[in-house]
Amino acid sequence: MRVLIAGVSTRAAAESAARAGFEVTAIDAFGDRDQHASVRALSMRRDVGTTFTPAAVARVARAVPREAAVYLSNFDNHPRAVATLAAGGAVWGNPPGVLRRVRDPVALADALGRRGVTVPDTRRDAPAGGDARWLVKPVASGGGHGVRWWRGARVPAQAYLQAYVDGVPASVAFVADGERAVLLGLTRQLVGESAFGSTGFRYCGNIFCTSPRDALAHPRLVAACVRLVGAVVEDFGLVGVGGVDVIVRGHVPAPVEVNPRWTGSLEVIERALGDPLFAVHAAACRDRRLPDAGAVSVAPGRVVGKAIVFARAEVTVGDTSSWLADPHVRDVPHEGERIAAGRPVCTVFAAGDDAAGCHAALVARAERIYGDLASWMVAAANMAPGPKPEARSP
Repeated sequence: MRVLIAGVSTRAAAESAARAGFEVTAIDAFGDRDQHASVRALSMRRDVGTTFTPAAVARVARAVPREAAVYLSNFDNHPRAVATLAAGGAVWGNPPGVLRRVRDPVALADALGRRGVTVPDTRRDAPAGGDARWLVKPVASGGGHGVRWWRGARVPAQAYLQAYVDGVPASVAFVADGERAVLLGLTRQLVGESAFGSTGFRYCGNIFCTSPRDALAHPRLVAACVRLVGAVVEDFGLVGVGGVDVIVRGHVPAPVEVNPRWTGSLEVIERALGDPLFAVHAAACRDRRLPDAGAVSVAPGRVVGKAIVFARAEVTVGDTSSWLADPHVRDVPHEGERIAAGRPVCTVFAAGDDAAGCHAALVARAERIYGDLASWMVAAANMAPGPKPEARSP
């Protein structure tokens, strides 16, 4: 069955779909070197000659033969582009009307609050007073981009305020059929970590730990997450895989955002499971069929993590052949690409006996990537005509 997958970065979902037996065409911003061998991968910049936007991708997709389309980030912020995709055939995912509702932060907070869910105070206007610390977030959010501390100024247009919650950032992954949901896993989020070139509130990875000793595997927290995703799906009618970003305090998950599409945390869960989760997504969207609750499980103690490595300075990509040969490095860029400071370079993976060991292994792998970036920068500086500037430290 022919499937089109479209989003900023498609490699993980496209690989999952190919492993599940689908014939895949993928359109994204990068067209990384390590797309699955059977995937037809198109980069908007290299193959189409234009900048990636959901609207542009949706127009290009009209010429792609397929039986179904699946959208990834950041299509959930662009319902019109999803409507354009739907005009070309079936879309396995949430329709534009659902996206508009569930991606409205105030509507989400109100709906969950009425169900008794602990939700951070969320508002579009400035508060009159109080002791709460507030974050300014763009309505069209994603990956922590544009999130910052509120300093008491006027709330910008297309932004909102959310009370800051001190706790552990986590992602709750689920699959839904429009009425019911099945929990797929709870992962710890990596946010703003300098070891991976990230700052502020920017998302940079996940760690999935199933050890009974891990705080995120506590039965009370898991039960609360089951209730949470059930409430979200019942109120908004979500279908397919998705995620709820939460802040965990004790055994209570406070939801801060819903991602109604394939999420970054699914890849580490899939690596722990061994089976492609795209098949679960397809079954939920196409047949309204869910796995049995509890059927999606992994061996106790399994710990898998990923980290996105961001450029600390502008760099031109050198020879990445060794990255292609390394199973712990994915999203491999093409030689000659220029990557600006603050932009993603690649993704590294690791496993460990516990979350701390897994995190340490991710940091070590990121340092090896930064070593390669430094050597490329030195080589580029030595090749430049005229005075040789010092290489910028990555």
